[in-house]
Amino acid sequence: MTQETPALLKDILGPQALQTIGDAGVTASRHFDRAAFLSAASDGLDALSIMERVRHIADALHAALPGDYPAALDVVRAMAPRLTHGFQAMAVTEYVARYGLDDFDRSMDALADLTRFGSAEFAIRPFLAADTPRALAVMMRWASSEDEHVRRLASEGARPRLPWAARVPALKADPTLAAPILEMLKADPSLYVRKSVANHLNDIAKDRPDWLLDRLAEWPQDDARTVWIVRHALRTLIKKGDPAALALIGVGHGAAVRVRDFSIAPPAVHLGDRIAITASLASDSSENQRLVVDYRVHYARAGGKSAAKVFKLKSFELAAGESVPLGISQTIRDFTTRRHYPGRHEVELIVNGQVMATAAFDILPAD
Repeated sequence: MTQETPALLKDILGPQALQTIGDAGVTASRHFDRAAFLSAASDGLDALSIMERVRHIADALHAALPGDYPAALDVVRAMAPRLTHGFQAMAVTEYVARYGLDDFDRSMDALADLTRFGSAEFAIRPFLAADTPRALAVMMRWASSEDEHVRRLASEGARPRLPWAARVPALKADPTLAAPILEMLKADPSLYVRKSVANHLNDIAKDRPDWLLDRLAEWPQDDARTVWIVRHALRTLIKKGDPAALALIGVGHGAAVRVRDFSIAPPAVHLGDRIAITASLASDSSENQRLVVDYRVHYARAGGKSAAKVFKLKSFELAAGESVPLGISQTIRDFTTRRHYPGRHEVELIVNGQVMATAAFDILPAD
């Protein structure tokens, strides 16, 4: 039986997407040159990655839109509702990023409008880099918008370590610059916004953990929305077993438990096989305990080295004297961010930040 080849991410912005964008352009304005757009956008498209295509399409839009930037911006804003995928809209927002820096206020207003159709988080970065205080002041106003997409952009666009995005020098030097925006959003009613705030704070945790812990310790814990943000913002520090981070979510460092039968089966696998990780935790306490259980895999690397990665297993309340079985399965396969090598892989079971048991499995060489 033949298997279908998985679609590539970059194909989201393939020929059909160009047709859709071109159609949106001519529907929005008789001054949009569809033929010029399709010619410029198609040229060299195949060799480009997804984000390279976003920039390439933005440049092709420039060739098709009116030469007067305010007039072009009107066309772009009229096109956005007619697009059918968020990445198409991202290419349109990228036009603003590449050609609108000299018309700062008009461009920022446009990005707040366009982000409803495809997040403008990448397009905002050049404006932040060009004039950080000015851009953050505008984004602070966005944080009180009635539109959740605009509020999310206020947080997401200013993330210090936004994936796929260029670093903003000022945010790299001080990743806490957008803290007033995060304060505004710390109990946002939208999960979409709260996820962004938590990810933004988790970015800060990687560079300024002490600042983050001090700030989150001041946040009220009587709102479930804030509590959710705090828990997810601390995930990197919790995986490291940071005692202060664990304390902020009501978990002690270490636990009065015994680990029974921590094992990995099968003990040897090939790439593509699954492993099952199982254990049992037994309470040694006369009181209930809140537990955060993770496992850390030390992946074998070339040259006898290893690299560790922590995975979430389970968070739960363990009653006094109770025993609880734990288990999870994981397929051993390569990712773009992780390649597996033959060899022994040590696995540690971590309970409330402390290693409680170890086991191992081997990845066998390909036949």
